[in-house]
Amino acid sequence: MSDWTDWIGRNETRTDRLDPGLLARWCATLDRTLPADGTAPQGFHWCLGLPDAPTAGLGEDGHPLRDDSSASFLPPVPLPRRMWAASSVEFLAPLPVGAAIARTSRVQSIKAKHGGSGQLVFVEVSHETQADGALAVREVQSIVYRDAAPASAAAVPPLPGAGRFDPAPWAIVRTINPSEPLLFRYSALTFNSHRIHYDLPYASGVEGYRGLVVHGPLTATLLLDLARREFGDNALHAFSFRGLSPAVCGDALHLAMRRGDDGGVELGAFAEDGRQVMQASATH
Repeated sequence: MSDWTDWIGRNETRTDRLDPGLLARWCATLDRTLPADGTAPQGFHWCLGLPDAPTAGLGEDGHPLRDDSSASFLPPVPLPRRMWAASSVEFLAPLPVGAAIARTSRVQSIKAKHGGSGQLVFVEVSHETQADGALAVREVQSIVYRDAAPASAAAVPPLPGAGRFDPAPWAIVRTINPSEPLLFRYSALTFNSHRIHYDLPYASGVEGYRGLVVHGPLTATLLLDLARREFGDNALHAFSFRGLSPAVCGDALHLAMRRGDDGGVELGAFAEDGRQVMQASATH
């Protein structure tokens, strides 16, 4: 692996505007009504200040190409598979519709490790989102790059086992079946060209997944929406999530929430057989 020290501390700022049409399409994607107070729901910030690489500047996986130039914000890690592994988010103020948005991102750390599945490189990126000059959202995002799946490897995640998700320990449970249109719309909203979310031959034949993969931030957004149904819009102060296993398009996805022992909120997403897809926590 190379030395990517020069990328630590690299930063960029992207500007945007919180367009009411974009918010309306986001709400339509999630089958919910527009908020009445003129602000965007929590999780909408993942649609703002996005990288806008030209189509000719995309790699085979659909992500923007990375190289050794000063224009490349992320390091040119040669590992072919990329995943948004986790995020820790602070919600400091609601995002008003029509606000001028500035998102400043900074590479905080780069760490190479060797795991059971081969080489791994973890990149931590901080994001600060301002609305009309006021800091509204602060986040630290963890990206992991991985080796290609061996040709002989079984597809992931495995076929559902004999177990079943047990809703009993959870106070609130909502079950959905993520569909191809839902994944397509979320990819469009977030300008995400990663082919594992819409190109089944690529997802299964190249990256080794059993089906189209549900976006990590989409699953996190669905958990935020579960909290919104209980506490109301923009009620959370903090939200953290960690992806544990892929969710597959068309498979039942159980979204669950309960009070934690520390007074906070525990959330989780589970497959039909009880396999945990995502672990999350929040405060409000």
